[in-house]
Amino acid sequence: MNGSPRSSADLDPRRRRLLYRAWHRGIREMDLVMGRFADAEIANLTDDELDQFEHLVDAQDHDVFSWVSDTVPLPAEYDTPLFHKMKNFHLSGRGLPE
Repeated sequence: MNGSPRSSADLDPRRRRLLYRAWHRGIREMDLVMGRFADAEIANLTDDELDQFEHLVDAQDHDVFSWVSDTVPLPAEYDTPLFHKMKNFHLSGRGLPE
């Protein structure tokens, strides 16, 4: 898989940019965590959730992966409903390939 299988043609520029950034991280594991979540949810995120996602994609991959895998405590500034939504997406199995 080389990035998102989702078309971005129906997305506004902000969502397109976030979808791209979610799939083009520094490590492949984070491409899959953030990219699959973005594929499924980006079109329906609220403006507040988009703000939270933009902040999250600016974080270092190693840090985000540690927070998602619960190996390092989640800092308060990233403890947002959007982070938990993304984490729950993967814990539910929705982030797994079909």
